[in-house]
Amino acid sequence: MKSSLEETLLSSIRTIPDYPKPGILFRDITTLLGNARAFRRAIDELVHPYAGSKIDKIAGIEARGFILGGAIAHQLSAGFVPIRKKGKLPHETVRVAYSLEYGLDEMEMHRDAVKPGEKVILVDDLIATGGTAEGAVRLLTQMGADIVAACFIVDLPDLGGRAKLEALGVDVRTLIAFEGH
Repeated sequence: MKSSLEETLLSSIRTIPDYPKPGILFRDITTLLGNARAFRRAIDELVHPYAGSKIDKIAGIEARGFILGGAIAHQLSAGFVPIRKKGKLPHETVRVAYSLEYGLDEMEMHRDAVKPGEKVILVDDLIATGGTAEGAVRLLTQMGADIVAACFIVDLPDLGGRAKLEALGVDVRTLIAFEGH
């Protein structure tokens, strides 16, 4: 039996078949973001385990991780670190290449965004293959961050991303899972 939270979140996420390519079921959280009750419940659930902890920074992966991460940072009285695609940040950056389904891309953050030893939570909307999140973990650890957890609303467990992060020693928190792609 599904919990009230699971029902709220599942009913608030739109599934778009064959996007961005045939055979993919895209889990669109913009409908959840537009539902004040569902959005609040998701943020509260992501924040709850860390309330009262000393979290220095929330690192959000572009773009939906910015929305979630900003709300979580506010609730935890933490700073926010944007992790962006290459070439989008104006100051000195550090960069890492990461795997996509069909190739490589690069992401970066400002070199001075995280100090060694700072406690950081990584946030994005969804974990699928884990390539982007793994790249973000490598970027943060390269700068000396202590990654407390990686948090996502949606897990696509059949794609193995959660297991990939856990193999790196990262605690992973997700709120709901969708089977398949």
